[in-house]
Parts: sequence; C-alpha cells; structure tokens
Amino acid sequence: MSTLIHPQLPLGFEASGLFTFESYVAGCNTVAVGLAQQLASGLGEKQLYFWGELGQGKSHLLQACCNLAAKNKQTVCYLTQSEIVNQSTDMFDGLEQLELICLDDIETWLVDANWETALFDLINRVRENNSRLIMASVHPPEEAFVTLPDLRSRLAWGPVFQLQDLTDKEKFQALRFRAKQSGLELPEKVADYLMQRYPRDMFGLFERLAVLDKASMAMQRKLTIPLVKSVFGTG
Repeated sequence: MSTLIHPQLPLGFEASGLFTFESYVAGCNTVAVGLAQQLASGLGEKQLYFWGELGQGKSHLLQACCNLAAKNKQTVCYLTQSEIVNQSTDMFDGLEQLELICLDDIETWLVDANWETALFDLINRVRENNSRLIMASVHPPEEAFVTLPDLRSRLAWGPVFQLQDLTDKEKFQALRFRAKQSGLELPEKVADYLMQRYPRDMFGLFERLAVLDKASMAMQRKLTIPLVKSVFGTG
C-alpha cells in the first residue's frame, strides 16, 4: 500500500458556496442525495456511483459532498478531467489516505488499460483503508467502456444511482436559487423567458446565467428580457 500522496496531486479543495446540499434541488433524487450526504458526513455507505446525462447535477452533488466533508475538517479531494488530463497514473498513489475521494467525469479520462488498472487498484485500496469514494459518469457501470472486466464490478461495489432530470418547476427553482447565491436579481419573468426560449438542461441554464451576470455588471444594467435578447439573441 502506498504511504505517500503523489506530490503533483492538487489536494487543496477550494470550498464553494455555490455547490452545497442546501443549494441542490434534488427533485426525485432524494434517496441518492440522502445517501451522498450521509457518506460525506462519515456515515452509511463507503462507495457511491452516480450516472446520468450532462446537466443532471452529478458534479454539483460530488462537490457538495466535498464541501460538507471539508467543513467537518475531513481530508477530501475532488478530481475531474481538467486535473487528470496529461498526468500519469501514479497521481493516484496514496490517494486512499484521504477520508473522501470524489472522481468526476470518469468516462473522459478512463481512456486506456493503464488508467483502468489505476482506478481498479485505487478502489481496492480505498476499501482496505476504510476511506470513502464517490464516482460519477454518463454511463452506468455495466455500460462503462472498459476492457478490464473486474473494474466494471468494482464500480458497482456500492449503490448505483441514475440521477433523474428535474421538472420544469424544479429547474425554475434551481435557476432562481443560483441567481440569489450569485447576488443577481433574477425576476420571475426573466427566468421564465430563459426557460421557454433556450434549452432547459441545468448545465446550459447555469452557463447562461453566469454570462448574464457578467453582462449585467459590465453594462451596469438590471437583468431584463431586453438584456437577455441583446446577449443571446431572440432564442
């Protein structure tokens, strides 16, 4: 078992008020979210796997877990493609020493046999060390594009959940909550316009909200439908 954490690993998880359980609109995913919150608190399951399409809240949920664990003075790590790309597999060395490891977008970096073996070994070491692990992907374990058969079974060692899409009402609620967190006044009619005129996936809605926030500040204008049209067109 490794005794040192790889020195190139970016372990300094930066807590963000945007990605918390309080700001997560669970919809019909209450069981999955409840288990994630328990795990992040050091209770319940030791491994969870979430999957679903882009914009289903997987990254928010993993970062909420890290935020909660870090708030409770636990050692945590959140890794996604941007941290892993162009790194060697030995960046996983010693990672099991942390109390919580969250691996996001695994389908984007699980690209060859070396990374498959590295993840397989990490899952084993995490269990041996009694640490906790959460993974997220667009694919369920049984459809993961891996060539190592035993890895597919390891991915499903803990409960597996497909995160379900929110209703339009829940998306509306999440959009206005995110605006409030960002200090942006989002009138109901503007939120409704965004929902009606543009794609309704949460990732896209939050991206557009961030763009509008910057535009509103740069132009020194309140967020209105004419401002939305000037930034994105008529939709």
